[in-house]
Amino acid sequence: MTESMQTGKQIKCLVWDLDNTLWEGVLLEGGADKLREDAASIVKELDRRGIMQSIASRNEYQSAIERLKEFGLDEYFLHPQINFGSKSTSIVKIADALNINIDTFAFVDDQPFEREEVNSVHPMVMTIDAADIQSIPDMKRMHPKFLTEDASKRRLMYLEDMERTESEERFEGPQEEFLAGLNMRFTIDIACEDDLKRAVELTERTNQLNATGQTYDFDELNALRNSPSHKLLICSLEDKYGSYGRIGLALIETGDEAWTIKLLLMSCRVMSRGVGSVLLNCIIRDAMDAGKKLFADFVETGRNRMMYVTYRFAGFRESGTSADNSVLEYDSDGQRPAFPDYIEVVTDA
Repeated sequence: MTESMQTGKQIKCLVWDLDNTLWEGVLLEGGADKLREDAASIVKELDRRGIMQSIASRNEYQSAIERLKEFGLDEYFLHPQINFGSKSTSIVKIADALNINIDTFAFVDDQPFEREEVNSVHPMVMTIDAADIQSIPDMKRMHPKFLTEDASKRRLMYLEDMERTESEERFEGPQEEFLAGLNMRFTIDIACEDDLKRAVELTERTNQLNATGQTYDFDELNALRNSPSHKLLICSLEDKYGSYGRIGLALIETGDEAWTIKLLLMSCRVMSRGVGSVLLNCIIRDAMDAGKKLFADFVETGRNRMMYVTYRFAGFRESGTSADNSVLEYDSDGQRPAFPDYIEVVTDA
């Protein structure tokens, strides 16, 4: 294996070529009547691990999709790019559609030219010779730290998200009216030990909506969960289309005089649902009930400006700096913040 197969970020999406890669032969030349050995089992194993998969293939779209259906594999590939454009362009389109960084992509193709074309444009993408596909499941970067329930359902949750998006694009009317029709239920719990693997995954996978950009390992989160001076909250969301899974995390340091939000993050998949503000308002209400001032740490990462905006809209203002952090303070007017009418909030926190 090459060094790039062993080092670098964990792979979040594997993009497959089709001809002489996923299947044997060339579809437009009458081939493709047999899958490459172990291809189906590899696709299903990566799916079980929560690694998303897509396609970048020079082919006629409908014919290729029909052949994938015959093999029973069409449902495993998200946003397939089957056209006669460049593979590097197809990978960008897939990354944009999935909203994940391109440096977490791998691409498998039988043609050296295609792999080199992708690497010339995207040197951060791991490229794999189709002759080596049997080794894919053993590659270090194809092994997530934890196999969580949310990871095993990741593809299905993305498919549900696509259905929601299509429904929203067809909807004519105010966004709040659309959101009200989703029948959303947002649950906030004190994190238990069984939640920690997913909590670690959230800190490592969430970039745009992480207020400090900080990551934590299992032992760190477990210690904070058991600390008498901290609260670790984890959130889930569901609606009429299904469950989004565990999508939010907050860590609050509960001092004698004041509370400080040390970590606030929300999955990018729920960015348009306003639940980041709901979680924040829940924390504000709890601090008010406890008679404590409330502060929050914010660290600019270059990608998380939205979290700063979320804090400011919730009533936080700059109050100073601590090390490399901006320290924000909640400027209370004595009013308990309300939750939106379009979402049911359930909390045991």
